[in-house]
Amino acid sequence: MVVIGERLGLYKALAARPLSSSELAAVTKTDERYVRQWLASPAAGGYVTYEEKGEKFSLTEEQAFALANEDSPAYIPGAFELALGSLAAVPRIVESFRTGAGMGWHEHDEAVFHGCEKFFRPGYAANLVSSWIPPLDDVKAKLERGARVSDVACGKGSSTILMAKAFPKSQFFGFDYHDKSIEAARNSARRAELTDRVTFQKAAAKDYPGNDYDFVAVFDCLHDMGDPVGAATHVKSSLRAEAHG
Repeated sequence: MVVIGERLGLYKALAARPLSSSELAAVTKTDERYVRQWLASPAAGGYVTYEEKGEKFSLTEEQAFALANEDSPAYIPGAFELALGSLAAVPRIVESFRTGAGMGWHEHDEAVFHGCEKFFRPGYAANLVSSWIPPLDDVKAKLERGARVSDVACGKGSSTILMAKAFPKSQFFGFDYHDKSIEAARNSARRAELTDRVTFQKAAAKDYPGNDYDFVAVFDCLHDMGDPVGAATHVKSSLRAEAHG
């Protein structure tokens, strides 16, 4: 229900003003009967507020913060899309239990990659530049002066682009072994007009090119890697000698 509401813009419409089921259907160009029955579920679950007077539905400030505002650090629809996309792999994983064969990250349903970005990006936007980088010894100063940065397993590039916007004197290199994610990241860099400072390349975490980075970032991905020790070893070897501290 959350994924349907997000994809059809139902939550965003309800965040703007209280609406009846027929008004919501008209605003979102959807069928009233389906919308009416959809509304019953999130209203019963507390995701949407039902206003008995006028039989209208709306979102409280807190509900909108979590379900309608994509810039909110608590925006959660991506988590639901990620969960539903992951379930598509169940038949493959059941077979893996029988055979012992592995499953690559790239073999997941597209909803997994889209949901990952949608889920993690709000947290990066709220914290990466303002809270996470500043406490690291001399890292912020390096980025402000101009540094070479590698973003390993960057996915669709949200973290890379956020850092590039914040530190215009630095060069950023995003790597991921999933070709479709890299293609999406390149498109995002073009839209942000950052292609002169941001490069995205298909490469695995344990053999991406370069050994002169001042800062290497690895966000929310080490636990998904087939060889996390190999990836961490390569990260260390890709840093400049003076950057190891």
